[in-house]
Amino acid sequence: MTSTTTSTATPPATEASEVELLIGGMTCASCAARVEKKLNRLDGVTATVNFATEKARVAYPPGVQVADLIATVVKTGYTAEEPPPPDPGPAGAAPSGAEPGADPELAALRQRLIVSAALAVPVVLLSMVPALQFDNWQWLALTLAAPVVVWGALPFHRAALTGARHGAATMDTLVSVGTLAAFGWSLWALFLGDAGMPGMRDEFRLTVSRMDAASTLYLEVASGVVAFILLGRYLEARSKRRAGAALRALLELGAKDVAVLRDGREIRVPVSALAVGDRFVVRPGEKVATDGTVVEGASAVDASMLTGESVPVDVSVGDAVTGATVNAGGRLVVEATRIGADTQLARMAKLVEDAQNGKAQVQRLADRISAVFVPVVLVIALGTLLTWLLVTGDVTAAFTAAVAVLIIACPCALGLATPTALMVGTGRGAQLGILIKGPEVLESTRRVDTVVLDKTGTVTTGRMTLQEVYAAEGVDEKELLRLAGALEHASEHPVARAIAAGAEDRVGPLPAVEHFENVPGRGVRGRVAGREVVAGRLFEEVPADVARARQEAEAAGRTAVVVGWDGAARGVVAVADAVKETSADAVRQLRALGLRPVLLTGDNRAVAESVARAVGIDAADVIAEVLPQDKVAAVERLRAEGRTVAMVGDGVNDAAALATADLGLAMGTGTDAAIEAGDLTLVRGDLRVAADAIRLSRRTLGTIKGNLVWAFGYNVAALPLAAAGLLNPMIAGAAMAFSSVFVVSNSLRLRTFR
Repeated sequence: MTSTTTSTATPPATEASEVELLIGGMTCASCAARVEKKLNRLDGVTATVNFATEKARVAYPPGVQVADLIATVVKTGYTAEEPPPPDPGPAGAAPSGAEPGADPELAALRQRLIVSAALAVPVVLLSMVPALQFDNWQWLALTLAAPVVVWGALPFHRAALTGARHGAATMDTLVSVGTLAAFGWSLWALFLGDAGMPGMRDEFRLTVSRMDAASTLYLEVASGVVAFILLGRYLEARSKRRAGAALRALLELGAKDVAVLRDGREIRVPVSALAVGDRFVVRPGEKVATDGTVVEGASAVDASMLTGESVPVDVSVGDAVTGATVNAGGRLVVEATRIGADTQLARMAKLVEDAQNGKAQVQRLADRISAVFVPVVLVIALGTLLTWLLVTGDVTAAFTAAVAVLIIACPCALGLATPTALMVGTGRGAQLGILIKGPEVLESTRRVDTVVLDKTGTVTTGRMTLQEVYAAEGVDEKELLRLAGALEHASEHPVARAIAAGAEDRVGPLPAVEHFENVPGRGVRGRVAGREVVAGRLFEEVPADVARARQEAEAAGRTAVVVGWDGAARGVVAVADAVKETSADAVRQLRALGLRPVLLTGDNRAVAESVARAVGIDAADVIAEVLPQDKVAAVERLRAEGRTVAMVGDGVNDAAALATADLGLAMGTGTDAAIEAGDLTLVRGDLRVAADAIRLSRRTLGTIKGNLVWAFGYNVAALPLAAAGLLNPMIAGAAMAFSSVFVVSNSLRLRTFR
């Protein structure tokens, strides 16, 4: 990462501001803890530093400039820079560090690993297998080991020296001191002791053993530990890159160029040249360049890459389309409504990155431990050396045990436990249309026991649809529906539109209406196909069978409209807000997660209970006839009963209730209000995604805790073993390297979440 010691002067802020800095030079969790501690010591500054993403999120008050923050990081021994300016494409800027392509740091690390391993393997074999040891083999081992310890371990030595200059000790201090001590001992034994004599023989031991100090070599320890730790670093870096792959894939979804209509001609331009109001063409198979509204054409749009929904959605003139979705059908002309960082894709990516930069409460404990861990280990290593010398008087055994303590005690796994799991979990969620706002949300999902479901738009479609048609005796049902649909087609009322749309679907094209009249609060009438057609409560007398049909429809939660002509009521047409096909399955899944579903609606109780029956919610768990402003009170009542409440709503009318609940799940199909309102945003309008979101959050939290248990347990168990002389330093180096790899690999299992 390019270091930066200065920054363009930032004008004094008039209110608290926030900036994200790219931090370079961090090699372990204790480095991140040091940077965070130094930044937080500045007056009014609040900083969070993430080791896995190598970023600092800093809130700073008026009077503090970004240059001051960067200078503080540089004084601490690391580099810092502001992210590069955004590329104003349709999907917004790729968050800093998320650019696709080759990683030069990873390539350099790989080269260092290959060379070091190629040199270290012969050293280890010569030292471990007496049969391979020829006269003066030790000098060949020294020749091979020296480049590994000096050049291969150079990043560790350099970082340890930087830390020492700033009065700090990090994981690199442990590695550098341990390997240099082993190498220095070997040089002393070779040049000043007996180890350089022809015919000298050595053998590998798993534990500390008493030997003549002057003839003991640690070349295999020095070179082997460096090779193992470089391997661990490389695997860790590659795994961290894979952990962020979902976010990078999300950012790469956007189209690269677009056919814009200018003066009636199509001109191919980069998406960065798009402006709000521009009209552009999307042909079959092409990506929609940015968020917009269809102004010409009809097609099906595949949004699976954003929402996880495999079924393409039909769109036509007036419908909104989202950037990065794929046109699966006909030619569309779209008018751009949002570009750059304002698009849904960019907002999704920003949410995911914000969540990845956050820290769970349990991680803060790990960070505090990491911050003091290295100095404590240095003290333990010194204590181990002195204890062995006092108890046994054996310098070789004392030195070996002390070096093993230094090598085994890396706290890297602690620093990687939470951020890697968060990176993978939130990235996988984004692929499935689930946006997790931050680590604290994960804790909330574990405690929730009640889930409140808003009815309209969440459990139901939110649109009135034709449900039932009852024709009186001697009346043709299709004729009844044809005349009713034709009459209602002239009205703008939602119920009328539902009847007209349902009639068109069932009986085909509708005749025209003449002399249409709307009687406010009572109904409509007009002349259709030579008949005087009436719909609503405009009949002086209704036959018993028609009245009974109306009562039954209303009892079932439908809106019933009486239809007739030539002065007589001929039948009933019933419409309702239809229950989504997936809602009943979603309720079953929520119950399986141990949650008690509650239906919340402003509709009357009959309608609410009808919907509840359809999806499997008990009548006792229906809260009906609630005004939008009273939804908050309903949630608060449930919380007052001792329940931990999750609220699922559409993110517009339910914003206050979503904020009041312990966990807010906004089903806003990506609307701004939804993204702002909920702790979890469900991009797809399918209630089953709510169950998926809770399962994914719980799985991610479980992975974090599993990682931390391993990391704590590893260090707690390994340190006493090393101090007791039960670990060869080279075995300790291998174990330390692979503990970090284990944590990252365990996190990567979240990529398989379905």
